[in-house]
Amino acid sequence: MIRTLVTIFAGLLGLAFGSFLNVCLSRWPESESIVHPRSHCRDCDHTLAWWENVPLVSWLALRGRCRGCKSGIGWRYPLVELAIGVLWADSAWRAFSLLLDLGLDFGSSDAYKTLIFALGSMILYWLLVALAVLDMENLWLPDWLTLPGTLTGFLLTLLQFGLTSSSVFNKYGAFGVQPRLLSWFALQWILGMLAAAGLILLIRWTYWLVRRREGLGLGDAKLMALLAAWLGLPGALLAFALGIVLGAVVAIGLLAAPRTYADAAAWALTKLPLGTFLCIGGIACGLWGQQIMAMYLRLAGF
Repeated sequence: MIRTLVTIFAGLLGLAFGSFLNVCLSRWPESESIVHPRSHCRDCDHTLAWWENVPLVSWLALRGRCRGCKSGIGWRYPLVELAIGVLWADSAWRAFSLLLDLGLDFGSSDAYKTLIFALGSMILYWLLVALAVLDMENLWLPDWLTLPGTLTGFLLTLLQFGLTSSSVFNKYGAFGVQPRLLSWFALQWILGMLAAAGLILLIRWTYWLVRRREGLGLGDAKLMALLAAWLGLPGALLAFALGIVLGAVVAIGLLAAPRTYADAAAWALTKLPLGTFLCIGGIACGLWGQQIMAMYLRLAGF
């Protein structure tokens, strides 16, 4: 019962933060403040009443149209709210299930680690949804999201490792975390982040050698570092593989769509938002990464 209530609360909180994210996604590309003015229709400047700002419910009540000018409200708004709500609810459910397995011993280091993991998952999902939409709509992965997001993921990962190591050492009479072990773990994690970013840089450099023009942006490299900071190098590589497959499917779909001959040259220069596909791969890895890797290993005969 408690787990269900906590999950519902996390989902509702996710809807609220998803609504706030929609404001950010509309205003960031236009360099507008996310605080002032109040939420309004971007076509007729109609200021929204409080009941027009209720996540999901308002969009459904208004049938996806502005109450003032009747212009359409994009599907992005309810989808972002729903995505954050569902992902946050899932994070809370998983975390509370682990806490129940621990016997609700909230004073243990494992409990703290579980709570940090849940909080980290919520932050990561919010960042990935934000970056996915920004890249899809604007081909833009801002540094002031990717770089702080990478640092936050790295620090939370270190904190989780410290709690794990501390509980292990204390079991054998030691106190705290061995600095040498923590330093070694941090170095390995940083090298993983650099390797993930280096993969994109290698592809970018190779493409430039062949075509003599840029194929991937530096923002994609920073996004890969962010994924490695949160998910580790194996998780980032899995997200990359899933993103590439998804991007290939979208590209094939665009190629198969009926087009005129005059559009053929333009299609060849169409830019696809790799960052969006990487973010979707990162979300999938966060939700089912261990299961996907285990299934792959079974199929590979390991």
